[in-house]
Amino acid sequence: MNQVAEAQGIRAVSSGRVETLMLEGELLEKDLARLCDELGGRMQRGLRNAVLDFSEVSHLDYRGVKPLIARAESFRKAGGDIKLSGLSPYLSAIFRAAGAHDRFEFYPHMNDARAAFALARAPFV
Repeated sequence: MNQVAEAQGIRAVSSGRVETLMLEGELLEKDLARLCDELGGRMQRGLRNAVLDFSEVSHLDYRGVKPLIARAESFRKAGGDIKLSGLSPYLSAIFRAAGAHDRFEFYPHMNDARAAFALARAPFV
């Protein structure tokens, strides 16, 4: 069952064990800090798997990428992960320049990222 919520300008869709946060506009360093705080709060409430969808983001401040990396590491230590989707070539270049190109899994669409969580837990035959 899908559940939609909006908190602090972040639209979230929850389905099963994965929550997708859809971001939009220009994300300044303070916006990314707020996003990290929001993710931390959600993790404390039990969230372990999140997808951050950047398909509606036109720009982001590279200085906010390092805290996002740290938040992803805390999700991984708790047994989950944060995956990214919908990055334009421009946003991908910002993540690469900020040193995050190998710190996240990137997917073209949020559904691909969500599916990757299901594949990760599927037993191999």
